[in-house]
Amino acid sequence: MFDAFLNFICSAFICFVVIAILGPLSRRIGWLDNPDDRKQHDEPTPAVGGFGLYLGILLPFIYFAGFNVEFVGFAIGATMLVLAGALDDKYAINWKIRIAIQVMAALALIYISGVRAEHVGPLFGFGDIELGWLSVPFTVFVTLGLINATNMFDGIDGLLGMVSFVVVCMFISAALYSGAYDVAQGLFWVLGALTGFLWFNLRRVGLNSAKVFMGDAGSGLLGFVLAFVIFKLTQNQAHPVSPVLGPFLIAPPIIDCLVLIVHRLRKGKSPFEAGRDHAHHLMLDAGFSVSQIVLYMVLLTSFMGLLGAIAMYAGVPEPLLVMMYLLAIFSWMMITETEQRAHAYFQWVHKKIYA
Repeated sequence: MFDAFLNFICSAFICFVVIAILGPLSRRIGWLDNPDDRKQHDEPTPAVGGFGLYLGILLPFIYFAGFNVEFVGFAIGATMLVLAGALDDKYAINWKIRIAIQVMAALALIYISGVRAEHVGPLFGFGDIELGWLSVPFTVFVTLGLINATNMFDGIDGLLGMVSFVVVCMFISAALYSGAYDVAQGLFWVLGALTGFLWFNLRRVGLNSAKVFMGDAGSGLLGFVLAFVIFKLTQNQAHPVSPVLGPFLIAPPIIDCLVLIVHRLRKGKSPFEAGRDHAHHLMLDAGFSVSQIVLYMVLLTSFMGLLGAIAMYAGVPEPLLVMMYLLAIFSWMMITETEQRAHAYFQWVHKKIYA
């Protein structure tokens, strides 16, 4: 327990110090995220939170755990994503280049760290499904999916940071329950780094708007970290956690991303095109405040994660859990099929809560 607490404190302190230094420096050199029609902030803001998260996670890892092959692969992938994300924050690099870098990061996990998805559990009720030759493409697909889901979800102050905080807490619980104590202890580095970042990003008394953003560097890194942890928890035969549980623990970002991609493709748009059609944008337009949206997304994330965990503990068959998840995706797709329907729904919800 003391080691976990030490991990948390060290990561939080490193992330805090890095952001405290880079924030003012970023303003001096003009490395800022400028407002536009789809962004909710009013003033140019440093997008250096990703560097704080990166160093807050990796430096304690190196000091306490040392170098090993698994760490090297993870570090190479994380470094590529952070550097590419920082360049994208500043210069908006082509999406094809971003995807190529994400693929290389995923391959570093697979071929250097030796971390990959080799089975997906009894999805159809006929025993565990081994991926075989599909292992590599499936691992790449899941990793890219989580990187882009977290990137798309990062749209208002504190949202991705707080949702990720809750997700990591649920990962820690799953790791402890399954006996993966090394994974649980390492996750306290992530939890600490998020705490240091949220001090500058989460709206609270005395902070009416974020001082820094995590940017694509941070959101991509978080998606990569979540993919790494999911593979570690679900693909370790010594500490089995069903792969079916993973999507429940990160439900809002995944569902929002999947539904958004379908809607954009149906409209003939690129899935990677920026826009104001995310869940948080729809809620903002319906009258919810930034803090209210963060609160409800945290509650929804917790509810979906606990629902999946309790259902698995109660012995609900995996195929039924998959059907429940698909029903959630379909329901969200119907609610957001048109902007008018989505706005009407959220305005109705807002009136019910705050009337």
